[in-house]
Amino acid sequence: MIYQFEKDNIPVVLDVNSGAVHIVDKMIYDILEYYPKDDPKLQVDKEKILQALKIRYNEKDLRTAMDELDHLIKEGQLFTKDIKRGENFEHVIKALCLHIAHDCNIRCKYCFASQGNFKGENLLMNFETGAKALDFLIENSGKRRNLEVDFFGGEPLMNFQVVKDLVSYGKKKAKEWNKNMRFTITTNATLLNEENMDYINENMENIVLSIDGNKETNDRMRYTVNNKGTYDLILPRIKRMVEKRGDKPYYVRGTFTKFNKDFSKDVIHLAEQGFRNVSVEPVVASREEDYALGFEDLEEIKEQYDILEEAYFEKKGTKEEFEFFHFKMNLQKNPCQEKRALGCGAGVEYVSVTPEGEIYPCHQFAGNTDFKMGSIWDQKDLDSEITETFKNASVDNKETCRDCWAKYYCSGGCHANAYHENDSLLHPYELGCEMEKKRIQNSIIIEAKKRLESDRS
Repeated sequence: MIYQFEKDNIPVVLDVNSGAVHIVDKMIYDILEYYPKDDPKLQVDKEKILQALKIRYNEKDLRTAMDELDHLIKEGQLFTKDIKRGENFEHVIKALCLHIAHDCNIRCKYCFASQGNFKGENLLMNFETGAKALDFLIENSGKRRNLEVDFFGGEPLMNFQVVKDLVSYGKKKAKEWNKNMRFTITTNATLLNEENMDYINENMENIVLSIDGNKETNDRMRYTVNNKGTYDLILPRIKRMVEKRGDKPYYVRGTFTKFNKDFSKDVIHLAEQGFRNVSVEPVVASREEDYALGFEDLEEIKEQYDILEEAYFEKKGTKEEFEFFHFKMNLQKNPCQEKRALGCGAGVEYVSVTPEGEIYPCHQFAGNTDFKMGSIWDQKDLDSEITETFKNASVDNKETCRDCWAKYYCSGGCHANAYHENDSLLHPYELGCEMEKKRIQNSIIIEAKKRLESDRS
């Protein structure tokens, strides 16, 4: 299967199954318009193509171009065969989300975690539960050496001593098992201080800092328990954290809603604050909420991604240069077929553990007992059927994904969004699909422009 699109006068041909991206000239692009997009036998009527295009192009050049296309097809760079995911895919756990705190000290209007307690009690994870969860990760990681642990909430800094104790324990256990355990923390930044910032910088592979954008945008959705905006409280702390972070990885992460569909201005505002690594995600919420996005917002949202693409190049090389999370795609090195089919690996390679020790496929399913996989305290009773359900929710088995050109970039989208929107893991969140496809196109064009610029220099 191939997919063609043209943007900013750059014709692009994407070989869907291999992920190869071809920047082509206009003649090749026009010729391929006559090729069957997904027929592996490629019943191509070259004489018909010549008759249709010889008004615009030289006949000899057209024949040469079609010979070149034949060569690319023969070499497996176009119309490559779709290799289905292997049945012997190794099931190992490589990443763990630790719900270190089912409690939060701020109130976000769109919070999927019900203000931090995931529709349950306000709880903090104790050391024993966290240590048992880390043991579970190591014992189920097979031959996988690099393991990931994300301290999540609610607000993890409300339980920071246990975080520190678990980092020490995890490093010790990883060394014993010849593993490498890397830690990440996600925080609303309200409790950051010099001491915990220094600790995070020394011990955390990454940190995600939550802020939605400018003061008006942020304070409309993210406020304290006393209904005061958080922007003035968190901005200086995030700036200090990023300053101390230096070259180490971090992300400033926000959410856009129906109230700020012009979210490009919020991304640019964050870049102007000196934050180079920015992620602003679309809210996913019930249509009954006044801040929920709908298909009526789609065209405006797409325009915002184009504005961000332009801003990316305008600010490149300046002190306001930024990387937008959804535009960072490695087009030179694609993940393996299994990974592209399974996506995030929720319930298969990645699980989350609550303060009580309950295991769920990911943090967004926590509290939904239909998806409770079991408990770290009684691993003999783990529900393998849930793992199989998520393993089978690959793009191979999603009807709407099978013929989609973007399937091996989005991997079928977020399982939680699909379930919450459609009550099914096999029916993707359609609005999210459309936004994702637009972001992929922008990402490809950004990389194409970089490639063309490099070729000229």
